[in-house]
Amino acid sequence: MFVPQLLRHPWTVCLGRRGLRLFLSLGVVITASFAMIRLIPGDPVRAALGVDAAPDLVAARRHALGLDTPFLSQYQHYLSGLLHGDLGTSLVTGAPVAELVRTRLPATLEIAGLAFLVTLAVALPGGLLAAVRTRDGRRPRTELVFVAVTAGLTGVPDFVLAAGLTALLAVGLNLLPVAGAAGVGSFVLPVLALSLAPTAVLLRIVRVEALKVLNEDYLRTARSKRLSSARRYLRHAAPNTASAALTVAGSLLPALIAGTVLVEKIFAWPGIGSAMAQSVVAQDYPVVQAMVLVLGTTVLLTGLLVDALLAVLDPRSAIREM
Repeated sequence: MFVPQLLRHPWTVCLGRRGLRLFLSLGVVITASFAMIRLIPGDPVRAALGVDAAPDLVAARRHALGLDTPFLSQYQHYLSGLLHGDLGTSLVTGAPVAELVRTRLPATLEIAGLAFLVTLAVALPGGLLAAVRTRDGRRPRTELVFVAVTAGLTGVPDFVLAAGLTALLAVGLNLLPVAGAAGVGSFVLPVLALSLAPTAVLLRIVRVEALKVLNEDYLRTARSKRLSSARRYLRHAAPNTASAALTVAGSLLPALIAGTVLVEKIFAWPGIGSAMAQSVVAQDYPVVQAMVLVLGTTVLLTGLLVDALLAVLDPRSAIREM
């Protein structure tokens, strides 16, 4: 009796459904990482050996790499390698791709993780504060400035923000390193470039949700009981805006992690994004496949963690929606 009841338990159904969704999404990422680089015109072997390489040498290299076999055969070979933990060998350097991922992934996770934390740390209290200051039509000028600034930052691409921040803070004021990973100061520009746009989006969402919460009956009751402002907003309003904010933050993660490709290239950051940008130009199939797979898997796993956090904050809605 215990096992059937366990299988029908809402949390078991929820986890099973979420696990199946994760498995299917990973399948899509794996297939996309294999197929998309092959849509780019050109010959990766010719690009690696040079335009003057002998045709016999090019043909032999293509045969050794299995690139002269049908598409499905290459895909089956790729899946077989993944199942054995083999990400392949770089066509350009001849180095194992797994070693490249191992050395570069931490640098990407550092700036992406810091950017996500900065987004949450600024947007959650900032959006609530903006709602408190502008509710019921108060301070229209403050609201106008808030809307204008956040709308402007939302529409600016990451690479434009990166270039502007570099020109202002690194070149103009000489406050921060221009590029590279040389100390704590080198994190500031790439993290800012990645986090400004998502922070602007989340600020607007948190403010809208907080305005709804501030008009709820239990907040009016708390005001009538003469509770302090800090207690009303931090204990009652903030937790009720957190679920919506985390949901939106989770949806912003793919764009944030994808933005590391251009941002790392601009700041010469030694992460996966810069390696993938170089490999796309060189048509280094194994490296691009591995980088897309790693970034895609990172997005999916981080989304799963956000869902788990939402489930802790509001179990009933998590069970119903997941």
